[in-house]
Amino acid sequence: MTDSAKASHERRWTIVVALRRLVLTSLVVIQTVFAAVLLKNLLPYRGDDGLEIAIIVVFAILFCWISIGFWLGVFGFLLRLRGGDPHSLMGSSTEGQRSQAAFAKTAVLMPIYNEPVDRSLGGLAAVYKSIESTGALEYFDFYILSDSRDPEVWLAEQAAWYDLTQSLNAGGKLFYRRRPLNQNYKSGNVADFFRRWGKNYRYAVVLDADSLMAGETLTKMVQLMQLNPRVGILQTAPSLINARSVFARAQQFANRLYGPIFTSGLAGLQLGEAVFWGHNAIIRVDAFMQHCGLKKLRGFGLFKGPITSHDFVEAAYMGRAGYEVWLEPELTHSYEESPPSLVDELTRDKRWAKGNLQHIWIMLGARRLKLAHRLAFLNGIMSYVTSPIWFSFLVLTTIAAARLYLLPIDYFPDAYSPYPLWPRWEPDQAVWLLALIAGLLFAPKLLALLDAILQGEVKRFGGLRSAFKSVLGEIILSVLLAPVRMLSHTRSVIEGLFNLKLSWAGQNRSDELRWRDAIVHQAPGSLLAIAWAAFAYWLDTAFFWWSLPVAIPLILAAPTSVLSSQVRLGGILHRHGFFHTPEEADREELERILPKVTPSKLRPVRGGRFVQAVIDPEINHVHRLLGHHHRGGIKATVLATLRRRCLLHGAGAMTRSEVTSLLQDRESMLWLHEQVWRSSPDSAWSPYLVHRSDARGTLSASQ
Repeated sequence: MTDSAKASHERRWTIVVALRRLVLTSLVVIQTVFAAVLLKNLLPYRGDDGLEIAIIVVFAILFCWISIGFWLGVFGFLLRLRGGDPHSLMGSSTEGQRSQAAFAKTAVLMPIYNEPVDRSLGGLAAVYKSIESTGALEYFDFYILSDSRDPEVWLAEQAAWYDLTQSLNAGGKLFYRRRPLNQNYKSGNVADFFRRWGKNYRYAVVLDADSLMAGETLTKMVQLMQLNPRVGILQTAPSLINARSVFARAQQFANRLYGPIFTSGLAGLQLGEAVFWGHNAIIRVDAFMQHCGLKKLRGFGLFKGPITSHDFVEAAYMGRAGYEVWLEPELTHSYEESPPSLVDELTRDKRWAKGNLQHIWIMLGARRLKLAHRLAFLNGIMSYVTSPIWFSFLVLTTIAAARLYLLPIDYFPDAYSPYPLWPRWEPDQAVWLLALIAGLLFAPKLLALLDAILQGEVKRFGGLRSAFKSVLGEIILSVLLAPVRMLSHTRSVIEGLFNLKLSWAGQNRSDELRWRDAIVHQAPGSLLAIAWAAFAYWLDTAFFWWSLPVAIPLILAAPTSVLSSQVRLGGILHRHGFFHTPEEADREELERILPKVTPSKLRPVRGGRFVQAVIDPEINHVHRLLGHHHRGGIKATVLATLRRRCLLHGAGAMTRSEVTSLLQDRESMLWLHEQVWRSSPDSAWSPYLVHRSDARGTLSASQ
């Protein structure tokens, strides 16, 4: 594409996106005003006192949020109906132009933190093999960037990395680094890579520990970046795969069926001013290094210290520097995984909620940010703040009902009016308003099903009958989970605003939820719901029935969480036609694109990974190559004391921090290796040694 053609495309999409946003804003405002007026006419005092005004304002905010989601889905459906968005980045070039674009050196980064080693490194190996099949492997290098703190975990990572390097013949292509200090979370890990090796690469692809991307997709992304030098970040829309529990299967189905229309709608309303989701995306390294450094916030409380949710901020900074950020729904074969249970999702959301709340400071205080990116911050903030707003709405309506039934009626709420106002609480008529809200929530899901039919994909969802009952099943589950999410997000927002410290650990990606954990997490909400429903029943029967759609899911939260986390039940539902997805139907095709590769040295090791790193000559040598060297001073003296105690009393006598200190020192690991093999038969290390006469002795593995 010539420079003039690129400039013309940019002018065209900026005009188009402005018109689209104007239309969306108009539709949302008109719809919200209509609903607010409808609610006003249903309230006892017709919105003529402070309490009812507060109810209307809170309702309008919630309705506006729902309305935006509805019109995004409708807009995405219309774009897909016409065959795609002609103003997208993919639409700016032809397949022939992309195929002619030269490749450039690209790093594939996988930051990990106490993750399941076989899953994360096996996924990266699958990406490696997929790129290799495209013939473009020479342009890609792969980096495992570990922040793991548990020695057993990062020793397993190293062993798996070494095994994969050998089995893939990836010497000089597949690298491993573990940071001694994991400052600033994932963004700090990636920044550490750029400081060390960023100058060697034009592009970097960032993956999560559960990410998978096809080689064809990655090479196409590089070609798009080559053709569009003003693009700083190109984001794919990952699909969910590998779900097994009921919860994960429902999430996977919803993502795969509803995702295309919502993603298309979002991309169409952002175009070159999209956001970065932190993974399954490609970034222009020099621009990122120059413009996307994250300084610590200088505010107070929550707004002081490192930025925990970095991706939206980096996209905003890239846009501020004059680069475009694109979300491309047509870049397929990009995948990630869903948390296996509701509790795991809500635990993850605690970090996300706090990170998004931090964006308030940046949204209001950062200079020269584009309006689109400030609105993206607002969108992320509202995705969590709507929960306490919904909770406030329930509290306000409960107070209004209690006032009507328990307090003397105020016939003259307007002190200057000579005419009385006869209060009238009409919960029956509120059903029509609820029906309107339900339509906005669920109509896009039916549009998504219609889209699958029109696109000829419904067979890949198990057929029309299977897809339709899966939509109904997902709606039922989402209705049961929505109040639980609301209460949990409300708590997360409050904790975030008070800047309570959160733990940062690897995510559970496969374990089922235990009853004890579910009860601990959900009991407070269930007790609150029981008390609220009982109070509503005592007040008035009609108000009680109005409260049940929220109260019942909260009361049943623990059993819902446990049952929805079960793999066996997920399999039963799947066999009965629920929650089928195209990737499951085309499993052979998926495995062809992303061949399954599993590191072979991840079996349990007798004595643990530290014992293996001390005894096994090969593993010890590899580990020392990755360690540090301390030349002298107090640190060296302390290490000498630690390794002598370790030799005398064995690995079990060492604390985790002591083991870490030894592992990070090359001299200590070499000394321990040599001394252990020279130790007496009755030493603490003797049970782990075999073939003592063999200078290359090995570590026995448990069967």
